[in-house]
Amino acid sequence: MIKRNMLGAALATLVVAGCAATQKDDITTETMEVKPTLTLDRIYQDREFTGERSTYFTWLKDGSGFTVLEKRETVLDAKDEDSEKSGIDALSDVVGENESSVSGFDIVFYKPDSTGRKVLVNFENLIPEGEEKPISIERYSWSEDGKWLLVFTNGQKVWRSKSRGDFYVLNLETNALMQLGGEQPGDAKLMFAKFSPDSKYVAWVRDNNIFMQPVGSNNVEQLTTDGDDSIVNGNFDWVYEEEFGIRDGFRWSPDSQRIAYWQLDTSGVKTFTMINNTDALYPTLTTFPYPKAGEQNSAVKVGVVDITNKQTHWAQLAGDNRDRYIPRISWAGKGETLLIQDVNRPQNTNTLWTFDWQKNTVTNIFTDKDDAFLEWYYDATFINDGEAFIWHSERDGWRHLYKIAKDGSRVVDLTPGEYDIVDLLAVSEKNNALYFTASPEDVSQRYLYKASLDGTSSVQRITPESFTGTNSYYMSEDGSYARHSFSNFTTAPMRQVIKVEGHEPVKTLVTNDELNEKLAQENLPSHEFFQVQAQDGVTLDGYIMFPPDMDPSKKYPIIFYVYGEPWGQTVKDSWRGGSYLWDAMMTQKGYIVASVDNRGTRAPKGRDWRKSIYKELGVITVRDQSDALNAMAERWSVIDTDRVGVWGHSGGGTQTLNLLFRYPEQYKVGVAVAPVPDLSLYDTIYQERYSGNPKTDPESYKHSSAIYYADGLQGDLLLIHGTGDDNVHYQGSERLINELIKHNKQFDFMSYPNRSHGIYEGKNTTRHLKTLISDYFIEHL
Repeated sequence: MIKRNMLGAALATLVVAGCAATQKDDITTETMEVKPTLTLDRIYQDREFTGERSTYFTWLKDGSGFTVLEKRETVLDAKDEDSEKSGIDALSDVVGENESSVSGFDIVFYKPDSTGRKVLVNFENLIPEGEEKPISIERYSWSEDGKWLLVFTNGQKVWRSKSRGDFYVLNLETNALMQLGGEQPGDAKLMFAKFSPDSKYVAWVRDNNIFMQPVGSNNVEQLTTDGDDSIVNGNFDWVYEEEFGIRDGFRWSPDSQRIAYWQLDTSGVKTFTMINNTDALYPTLTTFPYPKAGEQNSAVKVGVVDITNKQTHWAQLAGDNRDRYIPRISWAGKGETLLIQDVNRPQNTNTLWTFDWQKNTVTNIFTDKDDAFLEWYYDATFINDGEAFIWHSERDGWRHLYKIAKDGSRVVDLTPGEYDIVDLLAVSEKNNALYFTASPEDVSQRYLYKASLDGTSSVQRITPESFTGTNSYYMSEDGSYARHSFSNFTTAPMRQVIKVEGHEPVKTLVTNDELNEKLAQENLPSHEFFQVQAQDGVTLDGYIMFPPDMDPSKKYPIIFYVYGEPWGQTVKDSWRGGSYLWDAMMTQKGYIVASVDNRGTRAPKGRDWRKSIYKELGVITVRDQSDALNAMAERWSVIDTDRVGVWGHSGGGTQTLNLLFRYPEQYKVGVAVAPVPDLSLYDTIYQERYSGNPKTDPESYKHSSAIYYADGLQGDLLLIHGTGDDNVHYQGSERLINELIKHNKQFDFMSYPNRSHGIYEGKNTTRHLKTLISDYFIEHL
């Protein structure tokens, strides 16, 4: 059970010190400027620091402009509602007793330069027959010919995202609205509906099969018939969605005559069971296939189905389909061949095959390898009518973009230099250009760059110097315009439309001026980005936040926020919202707050930085953290090395355990949220990529897992986990609890019933969690 108390003597000391300073300077309360103090209620309950919300924004594929959602309210005469439904003029704010109000979102068009406003869809046209309110627009897309709108609504959660729901198609010429699939409103059974490139069909997934219907027709055609609880067509199992970031499992061919799709056979994959003890009189169970490290995977294969005869042609890849991954597929040219990325189970080799579905042949055109593991899998972007493609690779030690001939005969590095590209944003053959983000000089920041497709021009930075911090871009298909977002460590995001050439601003979308002005009135900490050296000379990046009005002659406790795993980077010069405000609140309470990126984190620092932790998770990662603490203590004498705390979530929770168990002389208090104490309990794709297979590399798991070092705990540990975590299972924390009990190690523990990995579901959960973490540090540090 967790002990809790008020701030007590620790904060009383700060108050006394503050009073003494006031007396010394002879400043009265009437003349002293008193800035407000951050509290958990202000941040998480009252949400005083919520910024502007950006509307749903999408570029049109033809480059003619973009569309946004704009809210509007209309008043309907209760006696004659039909006569008012088409009205779009501004109406009275006062609703009479014979009138009713209906609101919704219009879809509005703007030219790229923000002129030419035109309402393309009035929300009244999205009211289904027999209904009183328009459907809620969760996502929408346009047909290639611009005559049809596809709207996703009533989204239901599948694994980690809302991907199952209802889809409606609106004819923009007649305003006829129909639901896809012949379903009834609210059935929410369809997934991933999308137009064919010729705008004649819509395909989707239902019950693990692929269906299709002509646009504007109710004639539904079934393209696959073998889908069931084990055979998954056009969709994915839990581990593919989570670890490869793919949800939609089918691709229309460019000529609209075929669909390429993944099929997973989950039979034989062991299931994981979660128990719900609170929502019914008796416990209920949720089971789903979840391959833990070393266990059997789903078998995967790729087929191409002809929409005319419903026949599927399967790509015949040699080897065991349960010991390979196919993370990406891409159509080449007009649809004669399909590019398949075939990754071996250790994930150190990606073999690229072109599949000629008519001849049922596969040809190896290129192979990417790494001595450790391949960092990630990116779509191949075809250019020159399918004769070449753009490819991400670390083959020279940095993540670069290459142009590779379709047959693999020629490979050209388009972004040479000792730096990583971060994201490929757009490819414009018309302008002989590709656009990407990178930050060669400061890995905490992000900027827009341009390179030439033929490799003849040097790389150019486009983001102006005035936008120092983190910049992101959503670009039009031809790369001429972009939606630009900018923030830095203490500045909430702004968002605008720009003309890419010259980075010329066109239209302001979000300013967050009100929030930034409010922040300026707060007593916020000073901060600094810094670098220190690990014991072997490797440079580590970090940030540190100091208490406002800090006394340099005193020592202060320090709290580290850690992630430390390959899937994230904490040291970023970008706005972190509530996370920044919580840190700032803790500095006001007299703590220094810091974070350091150890080796292996997803910082753009080159292949060696990321791969150095292969089979050494929990070893090199936390050694770097320990080294950073030592170096920081030498640099800043205000750090009290007898009062060092650390906390983290997910992989950060795992590293928190490792720091407490392996370096107990340094880290005195830790809060581990949803950790993986035993790496063998996590899934195949993620864990085997970084730690090897536990059946062939048992020592890797033993010396990397925190659970085997639990007897080293000396300080105060708070362990937190949601019982409904389908990602990092509650099972792991229970195993750790047993291990701590075995060694008679006292600790504190909190479970959140039926909360998932993020621990956010339910009223007041986030505030409760943050209060729990805050109070623990206040009491023990």
